[in-house]
Amino acid sequence: MVRIRGTIGDWPVDLTVELDEGDWAKLGAQLNVSEAPVAATPAKPVSQDDALWETTKDLLRNAGQITGPELLSQLEALTGSTGAGKRLLVRLRHSSQVKVVSGVDSPLYSWIE
Repeated sequence: MVRIRGTIGDWPVDLTVELDEGDWAKLGAQLNVSEAPVAATPAKPVSQDDALWETTKDLLRNAGQITGPELLSQLEALTGSTGAGKRLLVRLRHSSQVKVVSGVDSPLYSWIE
C-alpha cells in the first residue's frame, strides 16, 4: 500500500493505492528492479479509519487529559474535517479507555490506563 498526501493548488490530496504482488512485480519490471519489495502482510489490513482511530487514541493517551474543544481542534487538524473530528470525539466518548467528565466550560477527556 502506498499513501500519497499533499495538495494540488488549494485542494488537499490524501490518496491510498493498494497493489497486490503482481502489481508490484509489474511496477518493478517497469523500473528495472529485479525483485519488488514485499512488505510483511499484517493479519488484518489497516484501513485509514483504523489508523485515524489509533492516532486519536495515541493523542489522548499522550496528553493524559484534554478539554473537548482543544481535542476537537487537534482532531480537525488530523482529519482535515470538522465532521470527522466530531465522529472521533463521539467514538472516544464510548471507549472503555476514556473517561469524559463535564468541566466548567467544556467536557474533559481523560485516558484511563
